[in-house]
Amino acid sequence: MKKSNIIATIIFVLLSIACIIAITTCTKTPTIQDGIWTGSGEGFKGEMTIQITTKDGKIVDTELLSIKDSDFAKEYALKLLDTIQEKGTVEGVDALSGATYTSRGVLDAVKEATAKASEKKTKAKIQDGNWTGSGNGFKGEMTVQITTKDGKIVDTELLSIKDSDFAKEYALKLLDTIQEKGTVEGVDALSGATYTSRGVLDAVKDATQKATGKNEKSKVSYSDTETDIVVIGAGGAGLSAAVEANSKGMDVIVLEKMPIAGGNTNYATGGLNASETSVQKKLGIKDSNKQFYEDTMSGGKNINDSVLVETMVENSSDTVDWLLEMGVDLTDVGKMAGSTNNRTHRPTGGDAIGSHLVQVLENQATKQGIDIRYNNKVTSLIDDNGKVAGVVVETPNGNYKINSKAVIIATGGFGANPEIIVSYKPNLKGFGTTNHAGATGDALTWITDFNGDVVDMEQIQTHPTVVPEKNIMITEAVRGNGAIMINRDGKRFGSEMATRDIMSDAILKQKGKTAFLVFDQGVRDSLKAIEGYASQGLLTEGKDLKELAEKLKIDAKEFESSIKKYNQAVETGLDEEFGRKASEMPRKIEIGPFYAVEVGPAVHHTMGGIKINADTQVLDKNGNVIPGLYAAGEVTGGVHGANRLGGNAVADITVFGKIAGDKATEYVEVIEAE
Repeated sequence: MKKSNIIATIIFVLLSIACIIAITTCTKTPTIQDGIWTGSGEGFKGEMTIQITTKDGKIVDTELLSIKDSDFAKEYALKLLDTIQEKGTVEGVDALSGATYTSRGVLDAVKEATAKASEKKTKAKIQDGNWTGSGNGFKGEMTVQITTKDGKIVDTELLSIKDSDFAKEYALKLLDTIQEKGTVEGVDALSGATYTSRGVLDAVKDATQKATGKNEKSKVSYSDTETDIVVIGAGGAGLSAAVEANSKGMDVIVLEKMPIAGGNTNYATGGLNASETSVQKKLGIKDSNKQFYEDTMSGGKNINDSVLVETMVENSSDTVDWLLEMGVDLTDVGKMAGSTNNRTHRPTGGDAIGSHLVQVLENQATKQGIDIRYNNKVTSLIDDNGKVAGVVVETPNGNYKINSKAVIIATGGFGANPEIIVSYKPNLKGFGTTNHAGATGDALTWITDFNGDVVDMEQIQTHPTVVPEKNIMITEAVRGNGAIMINRDGKRFGSEMATRDIMSDAILKQKGKTAFLVFDQGVRDSLKAIEGYASQGLLTEGKDLKELAEKLKIDAKEFESSIKKYNQAVETGLDEEFGRKASEMPRKIEIGPFYAVEVGPAVHHTMGGIKINADTQVLDKNGNVIPGLYAAGEVTGGVHGANRLGGNAVADITVFGKIAGDKATEYVEVIEAE
């Protein structure tokens, strides 16, 4: 072969290889990143959402988060997802015959999720400088400033906060943690100050976004839309209603004026009262719906709406099972003041119920693909010839409307609105409150346009064991597990298991209008919730009773005498002084170290509110149903009468929240069938 031909051949081969490399490079499949990704597609009856998990460039898991098509079509969707998971890719997977729309929706959703997994994300550069951001704490807006250098947060400052001095300490502690890490990423809220912590985190994230030239808050905007059901409030009642309605096929939008879910439910510590439950039966606890009903009526001084009480009681057991299926831990059952039997269901070891319940419900709502919109404040209801047909919403970026077939009000009470409280009960002027900043009673004005009725508005409950100034409630379960109340003379002054109104009045008659909740290591070991109080620095500790008395500045001899007399009552099963029953005195106070918490009454629960029937329909002043309007939880009145028993609030919000979801769904289905 001639030398020129050999050279030409080599050049041809090299050019061919170069072309192949170029073509390969140009057509290279985008790299699929490891992670969890969601996507949506249109089925036969509307949008569906799926989730895929990717690893090493393949789809290793799939999950159907939400679908509006029939159960039959849902089976096809799941079958198709299984096929995609087996292949490790959506490429080459065809729609299934017999469910074309559903199949295509699934394929489109998986393709969208896969596309997200293939997107190359570039981290926004953090510029050097000082940046401010805002977030919402327990009592309102807070502002922070961060200093950034070389892509890290090198300094933090709390510019303003409306929360208590105690909460402020938590905020500063969290800011120190962020400064030490150099970033807000991966920093969690501190236990014991949920709202304050989340407010700090939101404020730092807001400031960090500004440092990257972004401001995500300003980008969140909504336009007029429509849905089946609007739920106002993302607390225990609202989330229960939304999850239930959505599970029945309803398109649901949840509106929450605060930046996080939970409302007052976040601070519920005691548990959920329920009778004749599967959990009680497993533990050998004897209880009855009849006794639960009688206890609730008696605790409420028999002014409760008996039909609502009966509805709550009769549905309590099924509600416990419903929550258990979702993953709520209700396996520990204790007793709270006013209950004849052990019926307060709570997490293992007696841990606090509230934040756990909210987390499970919020996760369930997310899993179902429910649209929860935070910082979205409802200002009024839409009136369609006497029917409620939607809401008007206010956001930081403008107002918009949602037209809906039904509305569920689950906004909580008015315990954080001193003006309304004093207007109904002047003697509560100046009282602190255990309520979060959003409990302002907004819904009471919305219903006036529909001549909506209210009931028991003057029935406002104070909780007897709230830490003064810090407004941190000590759960009634501490007394239920064996703690006693001591005044500044070192003496008991009443039955610790008396109802909240009686105990509150008794404390206000003592010197200083506060008292000391006293217990030992045995009580502390019996209830996980106490560890939260310890971590917040609320406990005064003494190695023996004498040391504790000295720290409390009370008479040591009287104090020791009171403890001795109480322990004798536990032994004999007879409290001659104040009539506490043997079943209400589970243990002596004898195992050191010994503890005390100073407590006093604060506004806790508003028993009055919007008038509803057993189907959670809102009633007008003539006793007629307002079409399309439902309400559940503390925003309503009638369930608790003149005094709410501990543990009945969580029963109220979950039982009636679920019922509201069911009944609003039935109403929508009737409308659609017409």
